[in-house]
Amino acid sequence: MKLERLAYKPSALVDFYEESFGALGALCERTWHDRLEIVAEGRPAKLWNPEGSLHEIELTFAPADAAAARDAAREVFPGCPLTFRLAESLRPLPLALERVALGVETSPRPPDPNVAEKLWRAQFPDTTQWRLAEPWKAASHFSLVILARCEIQAIDQHWSLHRLAIALPSGEPDPGLAQHLSFAQPDGAGEPATAWPIPDLCQWQALLLSALETELSDELANIRARQENYLRRELERIDHYFQNYEREMTARSSHSKKTTQIKSTERLAAAKTEHTRRRADQIARHEIHVHPYLDALLLIAEPAWRGVLKVERARREQSVSALFVPRARRWFGQ
Repeated sequence: MKLERLAYKPSALVDFYEESFGALGALCERTWHDRLEIVAEGRPAKLWNPEGSLHEIELTFAPADAAAARDAAREVFPGCPLTFRLAESLRPLPLALERVALGVETSPRPPDPNVAEKLWRAQFPDTTQWRLAEPWKAASHFSLVILARCEIQAIDQHWSLHRLAIALPSGEPDPGLAQHLSFAQPDGAGEPATAWPIPDLCQWQALLLSALETELSDELANIRARQENYLRRELERIDHYFQNYEREMTARSSHSKKTTQIKSTERLAAAKTEHTRRRADQIARHEIHVHPYLDALLLIAEPAWRGVLKVERARREQSVSALFVPRARRWFGQ
């Protein structure tokens, strides 16, 4: 899910700066309601100088409707580079994989087979026969949740913040978990019914990239359409210029002497090379680059029920071991 962008509020941003620089080890003092004096050395000072030498500055938090020219060195404003660098410095490196087990109901009970069958058939409508072959077994369903900032570099620069959840090990998106994660209750014991999965960084990276591509598909489609229109216009302009130049040189050489015709041929060859170079340059200028930045990585375990099913799909009877997750009222891992 794409998280909504917070409105620019100087008072809230002053609090964020004060707490953030304090956590990084800097000294902060609010000299006025919209001013913050900072004395930093080492890691927080590197936001201003790469050596991390002692740095003292008073930041002014400009109102959102300020019309005067902005001083990026001493002012904080919407889109201020210092805010981005501060957020980057707060991110732990390497990024830690946090783990949490979600709580269970007071009296957890296996799902009713009729309800489970109905939900299965809604999820897999090609099922003709369904039967629970073995009794339910308590299990755990694992999901990977990330918080990612995405920078899209095109003609315009776009920033967005996303929270994604994928089921493990299949990588199936779980938008419900991503949307309602803030309402989840952790388990007091903190351990799932089954063992935590062993992190597979290569596999998880591929699954997350696929989920992120799906998440950004609509936004990228709009950006790509706009880029294509701009690129088409630029290529038409370049083609029109060199076509006219070629016609003019050809017409001149037809009425000129042999030595002049040789020079015209050389100029036409150079123009063809320049034409190709300018087209390639415009294509490179209109490329779209997506840079994701992970800010949080969370492995979640939640109660589930494993069922061994006998189902018939596409006229084929098969035995399936799948997880039913009560929170999502969905089947996973079939």
